[in-house]
Amino acid sequence: MGGFYRPPLLRYPVGMRADLTERVLRGLYSAVLYILVPITLYHLIWRGFRQRAYFQRWDERYASYPGQRLAAPLWLHAVSVGEVNAAAPLVNALRQQRPDLPLVVTTITPTGSERVRALWGDAVTHVYLPYDLPGAVGRFLDHFRPALALIVETELWPNLLFGCRDRGIPTHILNARLSARSLRGYKVLAPLIRRALASVRLVAAQSQEDARRFRALGAQADCVQVTGNLKFDMAPVDNAAFVATFRSALGVDRPVWIAASTHEDEEVPVLEAHRALQRSHPDALLLWAPRHPERFQAVARRARDAGCTVATRSEQRWPLRQTQVFVIDTLGELMRFYGCAQVAFVGGSLQAIGGHNLLEPAATGTAILTGPHLHNFADIAKRLREAQAMRVVDDVSALSAALKALFDDPQSRAALASSAARLLEDGRGALSRTLTLIAPVLPEASSPPAG
Repeated sequence: MGGFYRPPLLRYPVGMRADLTERVLRGLYSAVLYILVPITLYHLIWRGFRQRAYFQRWDERYASYPGQRLAAPLWLHAVSVGEVNAAAPLVNALRQQRPDLPLVVTTITPTGSERVRALWGDAVTHVYLPYDLPGAVGRFLDHFRPALALIVETELWPNLLFGCRDRGIPTHILNARLSARSLRGYKVLAPLIRRALASVRLVAAQSQEDARRFRALGAQADCVQVTGNLKFDMAPVDNAAFVATFRSALGVDRPVWIAASTHEDEEVPVLEAHRALQRSHPDALLLWAPRHPERFQAVARRARDAGCTVATRSEQRWPLRQTQVFVIDTLGELMRFYGCAQVAFVGGSLQAIGGHNLLEPAATGTAILTGPHLHNFADIAKRLREAQAMRVVDDVSALSAALKALFDDPQSRAALASSAARLLEDGRGALSRTLTLIAPVLPEASSPPAG
């Protein structure tokens, strides 16, 4: 026996399954997207000047694949780095349990693509998810012919969901989260989203609030379950050798903090906070990891203009005794550098971005600081607050004061880190619950269907 069997699940023409309202809504939505195709080209060019990888692989953005069709019975979509990291425990478990299942992983961003390659290399197939154009979606699905679609967190593209439905591909949204802000945003397309979500077989929500919002948006109530957050199930971090090399290169024991996943409007506050910390701790070192690669050089230049002695990971590898700001201008190393710092400020939170992964510093025993804008991680932030496992700062002056206080009080710093580590350990379990839910629908190895 060889190949893979895809169950013939209700594969009817669109016209037999969709009511007139749906067809009209889909037609209008798709017409707008086709009109905007020139804008997508402009966007790729504009982003390409900031990050060269956006100039590459345009054929994948429009689902043009040379050569023969490639069957990949299991398809997982994770939009960018954060979602790829969240999905990593699940992908690793699936690869271990079902090594016979070829897997295609899609992302939207080049940084997400690079993270996929760093984690799994050629063990999985990776392409960019095409734009939500009916033709592109159809070409993508017909090329890879997935038997199961696993979408991580919040990627609700109507034509993609309808395309899966119309081809009989069961769709599961895993580690699903939906903030109040996102719910309001999706309501612009509420009638269309409601019909698209009704086709989803499973919404495995991170929290009760996420589950409630997905139901409000149109997911079928009996298809929504709360499984917890896969981010709690990240693999244990073994940083000992890396941290030892870091400290050896540094040469002396210094106060070290990291500003991670920062955005452009947070760069001045980070620099001001570091300069303030240096007044009480002159030998303080800032490790700085901007969220987007296009900000790497700009951040280094900004720190030099502020009078700091700056080094970068790509040029110098390690900070030295005289280094005041060390810019981490490489990808995939954030977790390692978290372990080198005593305090971590997690960005995307001083401005209304919604925050980034707060559990990564928790996994390395690093005390956590964050800004107040945490709507993308509302449940995790709430739990960390209740466990007194992080501190929230509202502005640059509060950030400066919190940094000084934590470096002046090692016991408080250790208590924050310890509470966060306990919370991380107590939160595990989403992975096993998710695997249990998807196990019955994993494709079986069998003879391939005709055609």
